[in-house]
Amino acid sequence: MLVVTLINILISNALTIKKDKSILYSRIVMITLVLSALVTLNNLYILSLDKGVALYGGLFHTTPYTQTFSIFILIISAVILNLTSFYPRKLYTTEWTLLSLLSFSKLTSKVNTYLSANMQSIVSNKNSEQFKIIEYPLIVLFVIIGALFLMSGSNLISLFLSIELQSYGLYILSTLYRDSEKATGAGLTYFLLGGLSSCFILLGSSLLYINSGTTSLEAIYLINSISEISFSSLPVLSDNINIDYSSSLYKPYYMHLSLIILAVGFLFKVSAAPFHFWSPDVYDAIPTIVTTFVAIIAKISIFIFFLELVYYTCGGDYKSFAVFSWSNCLLISSLASLIIGSILGLVQKRIKRLYAYSTISHVGFILLGLSVNSVESVQAYIFYIIVYTISNLNAFLILLAIGYSLFIYVNNNEDYTNIQTVGLSNTSLEPLKRDTLDKNNSPIQLISELKGYFYINPYLAVSLAITLFSFVGVPPLFGFFAKQMILSAALDSGYFFITLVAILTSVIGAVYYLGLIKQIFFFSSDYKLNPSINAYNSTLVNNIVLSSGLTLSISMITLTLIAFIFTPNEWLNVANILTILLFNS
Repeated sequence: MLVVTLINILISNALTIKKDKSILYSRIVMITLVLSALVTLNNLYILSLDKGVALYGGLFHTTPYTQTFSIFILIISAVILNLTSFYPRKLYTTEWTLLSLLSFSKLTSKVNTYLSANMQSIVSNKNSEQFKIIEYPLIVLFVIIGALFLMSGSNLISLFLSIELQSYGLYILSTLYRDSEKATGAGLTYFLLGGLSSCFILLGSSLLYINSGTTSLEAIYLINSISEISFSSLPVLSDNINIDYSSSLYKPYYMHLSLIILAVGFLFKVSAAPFHFWSPDVYDAIPTIVTTFVAIIAKISIFIFFLELVYYTCGGDYKSFAVFSWSNCLLISSLASLIIGSILGLVQKRIKRLYAYSTISHVGFILLGLSVNSVESVQAYIFYIIVYTISNLNAFLILLAIGYSLFIYVNNNEDYTNIQTVGLSNTSLEPLKRDTLDKNNSPIQLISELKGYFYINPYLAVSLAITLFSFVGVPPLFGFFAKQMILSAALDSGYFFITLVAILTSVIGAVYYLGLIKQIFFFSSDYKLNPSINAYNSTLVNNIVLSSGLTLSISMITLTLIAFIFTPNEWLNVANILTILLFNS
């Protein structure tokens, strides 16, 4: 995937004008991801004949389980790259309906008679920051490769290299908008705290190596299984031979202490409480396009690796002897994430900070399913990851689409030009307001900017409502069954208290989701068409629409959320099959 993309980019670099290189690179990477997903699908068929393939002495171990989620990550990444592969807006016109009349020179001259330079920028958005940076697609590619290697890593060395390859790409992506002070500061914060979490991962890995004498995860799993045998239940070999097992190097708490330190580093990466404090600030300050990668791709790979780690190190009966399981720290983190993500989200005024606390709450549910570690909880865990990814992706895509659709509007209640149309008016902005709303960073930042949006674009408003209802867990949408499966598995395993907390926090979290619904549907819109734009030609202004790539992605994901109501068995069977693959591998 990497080699083919680099060759294509080098070829296209000599054939493309500079201003279109960023879009062409994004399209090349997107096509490469789709082709890689098809190749991985073929490998999934080959691997189904066996339990997997190990390469380079166990550094890389691929199974049908990891390959399936590789396909999932490749497709999700291709959808995200839609945002930089096409201009977000286009001019829709029915005047040229015949092929013989479609002359580029005629079309250009006709449009130019109506549109000034500012108006053309509104239509194409060529001046947006995301189309000025040609390194973006290549860095995204390295992030994806790191995520794929992390899921298939079977050695402490490959594990650390994979998580760093993924993390370094995200650090650079966060600071790509060089002219944005907030984005640069957030990227630096992300880098410093990410480096701290990497120190925990490296320390835990070194302790595992010291205690076991190997870096192979498969060998560590085997040693952990042996060390979990209760010493009192081991038989005496003979009357004259009595082995003192208490002097054995492999005592359970050695392994679990190392795994706790390792888990702390990964909990930093997925912004689970109490290691969440960086995520709201970073999510809010970095570009929304980059936030989509940080909130989705960076978490999927870690959760998939976590599932294998918990499954192979926490399979013993811990109630038979007094040993603290390292997975209990995941349970504590789950409880803290549920409470913090739900309560602190109630006071947020900025939309991406609200999304950040929503993510923390969802991470709490995911960690709860991981901590239970039963067949039912693993099924619920995999299903919840799929639901979280699809819903979160749609939420960010719709947020960006709303921002792009408001570029030609101004707010009636403000005495200055809307930040989306800065440059089209001579009205000056106050410094504080410029800092609050930065169009080069994210087109929508405040929850109040969504007020009455249903009266501007009802289709996007309804799509966002469906996604938010899925977040809340309203039946019969995706989110309800995901939470129901997690809570049912926790109850079956006797986790009554945390199940009660999860139910209560879900009700609390529904308050700020429904607050967004209230802002969108139950208030009149404060927006009106910018008079400075409308003066050119009202017909052309009304024909400025969102690009097909963006609308098609939102439509397909929204239909997927709705289709679950009619065909739930197919989606549930996916989780069941993946669970069977994990337990048989």
